[in-house]
Amino acid sequence: MHQEPEQPSAVNRSSPEGNPRSTGTLNRRGWLQAAGALAIAGGVAPFIWTSRASAATGQLKPVKLAWNASSVCLAPVAAALKENIFRNHGLDVELINFGGSTDQLLEAIATKKADAGVGMALRWLKPLEQGFDVKLTAATHGGCMRLLTLSNSGVTDLKSLKGKTVAVSDMASPAKNFFSILLAKRGIDPVRDVQWRQYPADLLGIALEKGEAQAAADGDPRTYLLRKERGLVEVATNLSDEYANRACCVLGIRGSLIREDKQTASALTHAVLQAQDWTVANPEGAARHFAEFAKVPQADVVAMLKSHTHGHHPVGADLKKELAQYTDELKLVSVIRPGTDSSKFAERIYANVLG
Repeated sequence: MHQEPEQPSAVNRSSPEGNPRSTGTLNRRGWLQAAGALAIAGGVAPFIWTSRASAATGQLKPVKLAWNASSVCLAPVAAALKENIFRNHGLDVELINFGGSTDQLLEAIATKKADAGVGMALRWLKPLEQGFDVKLTAATHGGCMRLLTLSNSGVTDLKSLKGKTVAVSDMASPAKNFFSILLAKRGIDPVRDVQWRQYPADLLGIALEKGEAQAAADGDPRTYLLRKERGLVEVATNLSDEYANRACCVLGIRGSLIREDKQTASALTHAVLQAQDWTVANPEGAARHFAEFAKVPQADVVAMLKSHTHGHHPVGADLKKELAQYTDELKLVSVIRPGTDSSKFAERIYANVLG
């Protein structure tokens, strides 16, 4: 996730080829059969039927969902809209393309300007520590951040970044935070041993070619396209090593909606999770739907989606564990206060709307 649009607007409506977590495309009927089996196994079928009944009688609940329409990893949101997944859960979803800061987005949700939003945990945890009335109900996927270099830069792994400069588009970006964590866990001080230099997002590749930076860190689609178009080498991603089964993006819902209308919060969470599985089974379809919102070649969107882990979307204890892990890791790079109890914090910012 990643590129931010200039203005908010509302609309109603590892190598990808070798990724062991990507799934072959199913036909529509096959996917519906598989989804039904998954729903029953997961204990969510009764709610799905209730939501469909609401949709059939025209009693749809209006919901404003904030997203970043240029972030490829949010293609499942577009699919949920176009494939009527939201409607099948009794929801009339209005997508709000939000281009402001994270604090502004969370404030918009907390103050009812939006009902929910999808964003990156590493971007959201610090503002949530400040007490915004927004609760996380599910993760959506892993992957979508990459650390790139030129083939002749001398950077071959994370440890070889010591003494080097890394170009980023934002000094508080999830990519900077994540790769700082990776460096710290490998004995490299991300503050003293590495220089981070901010560039306009479109100039990251040029910074590498001019030798002003030896590596660049950002998110898809920018980094995927940079790697492809400029022949860059991928040093690491946020699926590297111990992070292979870690989610990066989360669904946040305003606390007042959860307290006042848990059924709607549950329906939205179910729909967003179902859209992730639909995308795993239908990456080409998700890419086609996403093309209506962002100008990224569909073949590249398919490849990016296959390189992500949209089948990994933890809730409950599994999500709280991952949130606590990120909290402890953000302490390593001085983003989260050292005295914050990670387990209690994860418990405070998570809401179980599926039980």
